[in-house]
Amino acid sequence: MTGHRTLSELASPNNGYSYAFLDEYAKRELRRKTLKAIAIPGYQVPYASRELPIARGWGTGGLQATLSLVGPEDNVKVIDQGADDSVNAANLRRFIFRVSACHTTTDTLAATIVQSRHRVPEEIMGEHQILVLQVPDPEPLRGVESDIGKSREMHGDGEYGLLWLGLYEQLVRYRRVTIGASYPALVHGRYVMSPSPIPRWDVPKLHMAQHLTILSAGREKRLYVVPPYTSVKPLEFDDVPFRIENQRGWTCRISGGSNKFMSEIPLQSGGAEHEISDTSYREKLVADVKRVDGTECAGVPYYDNETGHFYIGGFLKDEEL
Repeated sequence: MTGHRTLSELASPNNGYSYAFLDEYAKRELRRKTLKAIAIPGYQVPYASRELPIARGWGTGGLQATLSLVGPEDNVKVIDQGADDSVNAANLRRFIFRVSACHTTTDTLAATIVQSRHRVPEEIMGEHQILVLQVPDPEPLRGVESDIGKSREMHGDGEYGLLWLGLYEQLVRYRRVTIGASYPALVHGRYVMSPSPIPRWDVPKLHMAQHLTILSAGREKRLYVVPPYTSVKPLEFDDVPFRIENQRGWTCRISGGSNKFMSEIPLQSGGAEHEISDTSYREKLVADVKRVDGTECAGVPYYDNETGHFYIGGFLKDEEL
């Protein structure tokens, strides 16, 4: 009789897929399409979206973009709504690690690739980093033009009158623009894009950012890019400026931080408490409070903790939240 053997010893090496799961043709195509998208900021480039072991709508677009770029020396961070420990983020991070043998991290500043669903990290990312945003619907004109062919013509002609009209109708009816997440923004003065369902709070972070931002929609089979140091301007009227979510006076119940995008936690008493949505940054703030040597591990945030001002392109913009 033979001795007991583990499952890993009995299993043969899996040669059913190439490095990083996607076949070489798929990765080569994604890289070519990404380069084209970099050359035409904000332009939606179609690609042949492959099948993955997750359902469409759960981040297949962002995952394919990440798999086409990741290497064994990369340090990958995956977040969902700002959290590193959610089911979606944990499963995607585990899958990327298993098929690429890359490093993983929860520290934004230590990551070379940050794949995110619905948030941009609070800490300013650098030139050596890539932000991959999962996008469910890449078409900003969907709400005003249901015909995809016509919307493509409108993008080609730079005709966004219906989009402006939609914003004007909201102002007339509600006295404010009611769009929350996925606020349309003009990229490099040419194409209007949907910046993923990130909150309005995160849209200014893309303007003149040092890092490369890749937005990919697997279900719609399209990707588009915001290159480093590229203008990203939310659509706004001269007399009605773009505004982010009003969270003045909110304080994180865990870290005590403020002027950061927060999640609202309902209480049984009917009130609510707040927590910083970016869990990695929140943990750094807690660690800094406990440090006795006065040093800080938290990086520079897009929104200044003390003044409430925010940074654009590395410079402090003279405007309050």
